[in-house]
Amino acid sequence: MGTNSILPMKKTFFQFLLPAIVAATLLGACKKQDSNQETPGASTANMLTDAEKSAGWELLFDGSTFNGWKRYNHDTIGPLWTIQQGEIVCDGTGFGEGSGEHGGSLMTTRTFGNFELSIEWKITAGGNSGILYHVVESPEYHNDYETGPEFQVMDDSGWKGELTPAQKAGSNYDMFEAPTTKKLMPVGEWNTSKIIYNNGHVEHWLNGEKTVEFEEGSEEYNQRYQKSKWVGYPAWNKSKTGAISLQDHGAPVYYRSIKIKPL
Repeated sequence: MGTNSILPMKKTFFQFLLPAIVAATLLGACKKQDSNQETPGASTANMLTDAEKSAGWELLFDGSTFNGWKRYNHDTIGPLWTIQQGEIVCDGTGFGEGSGEHGGSLMTTRTFGNFELSIEWKITAGGNSGILYHVVESPEYHNDYETGPEFQVMDDSGWKGELTPAQKAGSNYDMFEAPTTKKLMPVGEWNTSKIIYNNGHVEHWLNGEKTVEFEEGSEEYNQRYQKSKWVGYPAWNKSKTGAISLQDHGAPVYYRSIKIKPL
C-alpha cells in the first residue's frame, strides 16, 4: 500500500485519540484543583480518636448537620449559619453584632456545668466572634453574652477600632487579658482553643499555650468585675450550668472540631 493511502488512516486514528487525551488531562487537572481546595485536616476534624472516646470526650458537631444546635432565642437556624465542607460558617457580612432578626448566636441544645471544651476556629480580616459558656436562653435576654462569659475570637490587628487588652483573642472578654506573647495564627488559618471550667476554676488555652487562668470569686476576680461592662448585666455569669454558644458578630467566622469532656 502506498504512502498516500496510509496517511488518511493515521489522521483518523489521531482524530479519535486526541479528544480522549484532552479529556483525561482536563479530568486530572480538575481532580488536582478539587484536592487543592480541600481544607487541611477537614476529613478528620470532626472525629474522635479511640483515646478521646475512652477519656470521655464527646463531639458537639458531627461535621454535616446542626443536630444538637439552635439559634439563640429562635426556633430556626436562620440564613447566616451554614455548614460548608465540614465547617460551621457564620457570614454576617454587612450586619452588626447579632445581625438583627437574620442572625444571632448559635448555641448547643445541651447544657454543661464543669467541662473541658476544645474547638478550632479561623477568622476573616477585621473579624470578631466569641465562644461563650454557661449561656442561659430566655426571652428576657436579647443576646447570649448577657449571661455567659466569653473566650474572645478576634482579628486583633485588623479590628477597625481600638481594643483593650482584655478584648483581644484568647482573653476572657473584658475581664482577664491574654498575654501579648500568645500564639495567634494569621487571618484565614486555624486556631485551636480550649476552655476549662471546673467549680469556678477557669483556664483559656490558645494553640497549646495557656492564655488565662483565674478563680471566680477571688479578690482579683471581684475587682476586675467591678471595672468591667458586666456590672450592667445582672444575669452575667450567675448560672453555673448552661449552653455553649458561638457568637454572631457581623463577620465571617469558621468553626470545626468542636468537642467537650464533662468534668
